[in-house]
Amino acid sequence: MSEEQGGDHASLIRPALAGLVPYEPGKPVEEVQRELGLERVVKLASNEGPYGPFPEAQDAIARAALELNRYPDGGAWRLRNALAERRGVRFEQVTVCAGADAVVGYVCQALLDPGDEVVTGWPSFPSYVLDPLKLGAIPVRVPLRADRIDLDALLAAITPRTKLVFVAAPNNPTGTTNGRAELDAYFARVPPHVLTVLDQAYFEYIDDAEYPDGVADYLGAGHRVLVLRTFSKIYGLAGLRVGYGIGPEDVVTAIGKVRRAFDVTTAGQEAALASLDGATEIERRRASNRQAMTLLEAVLYEQRLEHAGPAVANFVFVRVDDALAMNDALLRRGVIVRPLASFGAPEALRITAGTADEIQVLGAALADLAAVSAR
Repeated sequence: MSEEQGGDHASLIRPALAGLVPYEPGKPVEEVQRELGLERVVKLASNEGPYGPFPEAQDAIARAALELNRYPDGGAWRLRNALAERRGVRFEQVTVCAGADAVVGYVCQALLDPGDEVVTGWPSFPSYVLDPLKLGAIPVRVPLRADRIDLDALLAAITPRTKLVFVAAPNNPTGTTNGRAELDAYFARVPPHVLTVLDQAYFEYIDDAEYPDGVADYLGAGHRVLVLRTFSKIYGLAGLRVGYGIGPEDVVTAIGKVRRAFDVTTAGQEAALASLDGATEIERRRASNRQAMTLLEAVLYEQRLEHAGPAVANFVFVRVDDALAMNDALLRRGVIVRPLASFGAPEALRITAGTADEIQVLGAALADLAAVSAR
């Protein structure tokens, strides 16, 4: 093939992707077991809930499996209606996508042109940076203050080119959150040309009367905000990828224009619908998580490992001398945690609160690692 026929292959790739390092999920348990010859591996890396789908959701998944030869409801009409009714908003204000992460990607596609700016706290969830970069937009990373998002600094970073501000409450990976008074003050000052994406993926884990409900407290008060929630965490549906956003109707309509036609599977939609009335099970899991977090913090304290706090969701952020070395050492002892270089914190690990048994495995691994280091 001549040069003329083959063309310049490099020119096919958009320049915006040249320096982009994609998000890399951790290895699955089975692969770690195979590679390292381990009988048991516990995964405390992905902030998943340690429990599976609600019983009602399991039944719904089984029923949906009989119809998997059919495409899903592309508009997720029943789920959107149910969410709108329960959250006290209009149907047109709800978008359902393949995880809250997908909503982040779609709102970026819908709003951002090359050269537009996005402001986010940092370290934080990588998609807040990666998705704008894919579009040639400019992410402005604002350092955290005392491991919490500095809302005043976010406001100071906004320019006329800013279209989006990402606020994770709680913040992933630090597990900390901003309180109601801070968020109230932020929304009172944020310029009207900016859309705030308030990511409340861990909303159901928090048992604090002062923790705001972004839908009722900010969208309901007329602020320009897109609130993100997910079924991947306490609902136990991470493998089905169902998340949603509630926000201004024009933003949701724009997301609908870039969203894939069949974004959420039938099984995912049916499982989410079946989970919506599980308040008793959510409270049980919330209480179980509180106990697990207490146990996890005790294990870390015993090993003289400090974490950012207060940690209010289902994970902790731990700074260590050599994050990659400790990650590898824990992996060889059958514990998967998350090194955080891709989140903007190469000096830290994120550890999810699993079951009590899984946390005991972590504790034994840390104790063994400390014993080896002391020799």
